[in-house]
Order: sequence, then C-alpha cells, then structure tokens
Amino acid sequence: MSTHRSFDLTTLPLADTYKLLASTVTPRPIAWITTLDGEGRANAAPFSFFNVLSSDPPLFAVGFSAAPDRDGKDTLANIRATNELVINLVSEELAQAMNITATNAPRGLDELEIAGLEAAPSEVVRPPRIAASPVSVECRTFQWIETGGPGTILIARGERMHIRHDVFADEERLYIDNAKLNLIGRMGGAGDYMRSGDTFTIPRIVWKDFRKD
Repeated sequence: MSTHRSFDLTTLPLADTYKLLASTVTPRPIAWITTLDGEGRANAAPFSFFNVLSSDPPLFAVGFSAAPDRDGKDTLANIRATNELVINLVSEELAQAMNITATNAPRGLDELEIAGLEAAPSEVVRPPRIAASPVSVECRTFQWIETGGPGTILIARGERMHIRHDVFADEERLYIDNAKLNLIGRMGGAGDYMRSGDTFTIPRIVWKDFRKD
C-alpha cells in the first residue's frame, strides 16, 4: 500500500489546488506591499505567495490571485498603473496591523491609516514604506507573468533596501540577528501564522569531509 496520496494538479479544482499548496508549502514569508493608486492614495496589503528569487539582480516574486469581490486586487491594479511598490516584511509586533490591512476595505481607502500605521518616505519610488517594518525594499516592475488562469505573477526588482539598525548583529559586516527581526510566516489555515524564533543550525557539509573512501 502506498504511503502517499497522489493528486493530479492539472485537473484538480482550483480551490482544492490552492488548499493543498497553501497548507503544505509552509512557512511562507509575507510581502506586506504598499502602493499608490492613480490619485496618490496609499494602499497596503499582505501577500504570502512570495519569495526572493535572485540577488543579481535582486528579484522578488509575488503571486496575485483573483479578488472574489471586485475586479482585481487594488495592489495589483496600482502596480500595473505605476510600476512601483514597496515590499515590507512583517514582524510579530505588526501582525495585528497587517491583518487589518488584509480586510476587503472599499477601494480608495488608506489601509495604513485604518491600521494606525505610520508611513515613511521612500527614496526612489513614490509609494511609502511602513515605518515600523524591520525591513522594506523599494521595487519596480521587472516582469509580469500571465498564468493563463485567474492569477498573475509579478517579478519585482529591488532598488533600495531599508533595514532597522537594531536588528543587526554586526552592522559593519552586514550580519543580521534573525531573532531581532522576529518575522512571522504564513501557515495553511485561514488565520494561521508561525513565529520564526525557534531555529536550529546545521553546519554546511564539505564534500571532501563527507565522502567515505
């Protein structure tokens, strides 16, 4: 008897595919994205189908699913219109505010104001940073990937990175203290997250030390 159940992702209903992927590919980092609409109004929303792809050039991928209650997500529409965004990372202290910005607020409202968040000016893009975020990356559109379905994938290129002084273990050598970042990750359930504080270290293996003659 097989120890695994097999699923055909080419024929599985979309809702079931999302359920399996979101519940198993965990924990996922959260991109708390700030943008501006055509009238200069700020928008903030979290996305967990997200990760860094490359350091040369610095590229990030964000997956946007369809919005069930409107014609596309505000964040997606804003980036398409302006090609600018800021990716802010989410510490545990900001979890409740992040969750407020995830609500389906009416289009045009400033989620930063609703969540009681202070905005900080960016340096090379117009959307603001979230001041309390330990890490923010100012980005511009690098490439769009149209999936042929209801989703869209953005590849964004980072141009400025802001890291709070107190999360460095050694700022001169650019060593980060991950415990001080205190980031949270997305889990599978509708409101499930994880803390990143429970870590362990496994030394890298050098082949000449590993192989057995």
